[in-house]
Amino acid sequence: MNTHEHNKNQFALTTPLYYVNDIPHIGSAYPTMVADAIARFQRLQGKPVLFITGVDEHGQKIQRTAEEKGLDPQSFCDSIVPSFKSLWDKLNIQYDRFSRTNAANHEPIVREFYQRVWDKGDIYLDQQQGWYCVSCEEFKEERELLEDGCCPLHPNKKAEWRDEENYFFKLSKYQQQLEDLYREKPDFIQPETRRNEVLNFVKQGLKDFSISRVNLDWGFTVPHDPKHTIYVWFDALLGYVTALLEPEQEPTLANAVSKWWPINLHLIGKDILRFHAVYWPAMLMSAELPLPGRVFGHGFLTKDGRKMGKTLGNTIDPFALVDKYGSDAVRYYFLKAIEFGKDGDFNETRFINILNADLANDLGNLLNRTLGMLKKYCQGNGPQLTAADLDREHPLKKIGDGLSDRVALAYDNLQFSQACEEIFTLVRASNKYVDESAPWSLFKQNRESEVKQILYAVLESVRLSAYLLSPIIPGLSSDIYQQLGFSVDFNNKTQNLESALFKQHSQYGKLTANQNLGKARPIFSKLELPSEN
Repeated sequence: MNTHEHNKNQFALTTPLYYVNDIPHIGSAYPTMVADAIARFQRLQGKPVLFITGVDEHGQKIQRTAEEKGLDPQSFCDSIVPSFKSLWDKLNIQYDRFSRTNAANHEPIVREFYQRVWDKGDIYLDQQQGWYCVSCEEFKEERELLEDGCCPLHPNKKAEWRDEENYFFKLSKYQQQLEDLYREKPDFIQPETRRNEVLNFVKQGLKDFSISRVNLDWGFTVPHDPKHTIYVWFDALLGYVTALLEPEQEPTLANAVSKWWPINLHLIGKDILRFHAVYWPAMLMSAELPLPGRVFGHGFLTKDGRKMGKTLGNTIDPFALVDKYGSDAVRYYFLKAIEFGKDGDFNETRFINILNADLANDLGNLLNRTLGMLKKYCQGNGPQLTAADLDREHPLKKIGDGLSDRVALAYDNLQFSQACEEIFTLVRASNKYVDESAPWSLFKQNRESEVKQILYAVLESVRLSAYLLSPIIPGLSSDIYQQLGFSVDFNNKTQNLESALFKQHSQYGKLTANQNLGKARPIFSKLELPSEN
């Protein structure tokens, strides 16, 4: 099974499979925006990409939430799933597969995988005693609980004592193999802080974990013992595998892993790190499947410096945020203003200040004023120049020349703040260059060839910046491109598969003479600060 050829050029990535106990919040929108930017960047380079997102629909928490609402679990899940799809559409998320652990083709994959691990001798029956947090769907050690017996992640929910027969997975058997994996592939878990957390956890010695529950109807039954239901995490992690099936394929493991497996990147929240960085690789080792490339645990979001929560009344409604500011603005803030991998804060004043400074003033105004000068000084035609007409030592060309390499490296390392910083170095240098070279006074002195060179260099800098920002702000980048006379739409997935596009467009000097410029209009209007009531 390990022998199939894996296409090194392709790229498969996943968001977490979000728990459908409620409509999506900003915490689920955040890694989805990040995943979308990565997928777009990979497509820009002409790679075939498979971007998987979706939902996890099983487990006790869902069953109870449905009961509270007077619904059966299936109807409850069906009522929540559309809200995820609609938010992803609003945020301009171009996912390829939406995985539901409730889908008809998922159960056969889970059963076949379970059978494989069973045949390996890695599952046994034993008594499970311990404190269970239903909200985490996880057993907790007594030392992990707060004094009042609540789980630290859910301080208002008491853990419940369980004493029941469960099937267990022999995690302890894979202790050495996991330690070898972390040593041989130091970037398997990222960032470094998360890797250290996992190393410390594993060093304490791994205990086998229970992979079945009794007295729970909502989920798949254990193949050889229908009194037991397969534990939600054992089932949910396999949602990544099921998502790889083509719609018409028979749901077998061999089919699922034939093309896109192993996944290159799992993006997850740090609260589910253990499942992805310890349990999941061990399960795959047991089933003799290749391991994913890397697991990246992102940070948590706060609002105005405080933990977000319904009980605190300080949540961010992602639907309202996009309706108010547009998807590009929201995407830009979360990727630029938060260092990916660290915790990040949302504050509306900071949000508006960053968008006004970067998108309205630095980038938008630069394009607008340059196109305005073209109209005035060059009869609205593009400068009849090419990059060859610029001096090799031209200040903007010097920044622009290696820019795409620096930005590509930042994207590859998931350093989106860094990528934006690099790009805006060119944007800010262009603004400064216009101010210092004062084309308006050169025009009065009849030095038109110099004016054209200035305008060419600035427009080319705007174009390159828009191109490199397109994974983050595809709408604004397309708008800039159209104003510069290109019929490129960064939301058109098929067009991005022409790999020549990246090689061509990522170099400084793509603007040609006789470029028919589109109609100039401001790309991003300045936002008003919320009034203090």
